Amino acid sequence: MRGFYIGRFQPYHNGHHHMVKEIATEVDELVLGIGSAGDSHSTRNPFTAGERVMMITKSVAEFDLTTYVVPIEDLDRNSVWVSHVQSMSPKFDVAYSNNPLVIRLFTEAGVEVRQSPMFRREVLEGTELRQRMIDDDGNWRHLVPDPAVDVIDEIDGINRIQQVSDSDSNDEAVPETPE
Repeated sequence: MRGFYIGRFQPYHNGHHHMVKEIATEVDELVLGIGSAGDSHSTRNPFTAGERVMMITKSVAEFDLTTYVVPIEDLDRNSVWVSHVQSMSPKFDVAYSNNPLVIRLFTEAGVEVRQSPMFRREVLEGTELRQRMIDDDGNWRHLVPDPAVDVIDEIDGINRIQQVSDSDSNDEAVPETPE
């Protein structure tokens, strides 16, 4: 049986890795869909699809599981999103997600959806993790599989996310001029 698991993986972290480990006990093969594949170089989506392919491929190599990493570009029409995903992916039998919209769309399309409990969601959440990367006190590295950390280091990802999160606006209050 082949499963499908989609995420933005910005970056691929230990929560994703735990989910893949759980899925690996239920399927023979797994398609990992990289959502928002066309987005990169922003605070919300700092990494390219290719960089995320590297993070995932190197990280999941430890599992005895055939995996296919497939970039999926956004489609702003939810009613046809599942057929778009299916057109970009190897055929799969079951989808894995905890995202309410994704669950709804797959269910409406007649695809079985399985959910898993979130793993350490209080810290393994993309926004929190990216903020830790911006702050770069090193307090993010233990939340990401070592192979993904290596990719982030290789591409100078911390400098990138810090730079793209900077603003060129002047946030300091401008003193009023006397009348």
